[in-house]
Amino acid sequence: MDDDSAPSLGVKYESVALIIGATGIVGSSLVDILPLSDTPGGPWKVYAVSRRSPNPALLPATKADDTALPVHYVQCDVLDPKDASAKLSPLTDVTHIFYVAWASRAIEAENRAVNTGRKHYLGPFEALGKVPAHEPPFSEDLPRLPVPNFYYDQEDVLFDELSKREGGVTWSIHRPTTIFGFSPTSLMNLIGTLCVYAAIYRKEGVPLRWPGSQITWDGFSDVSDVDLIAE
Repeated sequence: MDDDSAPSLGVKYESVALIIGATGIVGSSLVDILPLSDTPGGPWKVYAVSRRSPNPALLPATKADDTALPVHYVQCDVLDPKDASAKLSPLTDVTHIFYVAWASRAIEAENRAVNTGRKHYLGPFEALGKVPAHEPPFSEDLPRLPVPNFYYDQEDVLFDELSKREGGVTWSIHRPTTIFGFSPTSLMNLIGTLCVYAAIYRKEGVPLRWPGSQITWDGFSDVSDVDLIAE
């Protein structure tokens, strides 16, 4: 729903989410799951923040009983401090923040500048094969790799701000690797891409071939389901 159809601010919700990156692959699943009555702490009221205006045809506007979902979309570029302050400062009832945004750049130095998973354990894509990565299985207490990584920068910003709150804010960090899910505005639509790839082979009447490399065929990979991440 757009700003004009946002739920009444007079309704009180125990849990109020601010989702940064709401039209991405994880953000869109969070928007779907949080307003449900069986979600822990739910139903949640949701402020869904994204740079793009969401496609109304792809949004769940109502519950099963046709009542409006408590979802308020906020079109905002969080890289613009003035826009972010103007759009987000009035949202004073937020109880939880979900930061699931990602703006991809060509090199890691640019990623660090704009964005300030598993890349915590393997390093940025441009470092693959150049810097020894940790061997699986991974654990959360593994040290950082000696490479620039925008995820490290994000965590440092978080930890620095949390230190000022003296324990007044709780937090958690999730580090999924490849994500299976669907979002029309996300680059990470592996399932949809593989479906189209397989459909082309079927149409051509030729055997389906592995689209990756020999290394990925022989190696270990893990993926995370987007709905499980949201849950």
